[in-house]
Amino acid sequence: MSTDAEILKTFPAAAEYLTSIHLICRDYGHAANHRLAEWLGVSTSAVTQALGRLKKIGLVNQERYEHVFLTETGRALALKVLKRHYLLEHLLVKTLDFAWDKSDEEAKVLQNQISDDLAEHLDAKLGYPQTCPHGNPLPGTSVEAKLLAAPRLPSASVGSSVLLVRITEEGEGIPAMLPLCERAGLKPGIRVKVESSVPEGVTLLVEGSSPVFVSALLAKHICYDSSL
Repeated sequence: MSTDAEILKTFPAAAEYLTSIHLICRDYGHAANHRLAEWLGVSTSAVTQALGRLKKIGLVNQERYEHVFLTETGRALALKVLKRHYLLEHLLVKTLDFAWDKSDEEAKVLQNQISDDLAEHLDAKLGYPQTCPHGNPLPGTSVEAKLLAAPRLPSASVGSSVLLVRITEEGEGIPAMLPLCERAGLKPGIRVKVESSVPEGVTLLVEGSSPVFVSALLAKHICYDSSL
């Protein structure tokens, strides 16, 4: 079996495929080729080819036309890359003052390039963060279950005040999502009032700002905690 470093060097796309499969399974229970293709923005034939390669090196299991799952080895690598990604986002945003809405894409470029030693060093220097800057939990943290179970904005009652806690990874992949959240101040840790909710979307009021309309496509990827 090749080492993680060798796999990522010879097959860089493996990182994106493995983390995507993990995240889809985490949110939806299972991953299918068509959902993976939509998530990654590639063709189903490209997914089929990549999965075949991942299966050969023992990172995924999939019976023909069935859901795909990570092997124990594949999951370990997915979690390692995901943690690196989140730590790099923190480094970019918190230490280097890089744009919050652009950190996800930059972290994808860098996540295959850092060593385990550097990742451990970053973790300690950053104070062992439990989430990424967008509120997604690092694997195995104490807040993971609560954040993954947090309700989505369309379910919030009109007139209620809610605390935003997470922009889902799937939501981060929608081009309009993070720029809208940046402009409107819709970030984890911000409390908003739900002004209205219709099938087309949700209107939110951030204190000191004008109301902002969030389309249903985007609102379903913003999670909140009404108990805080």
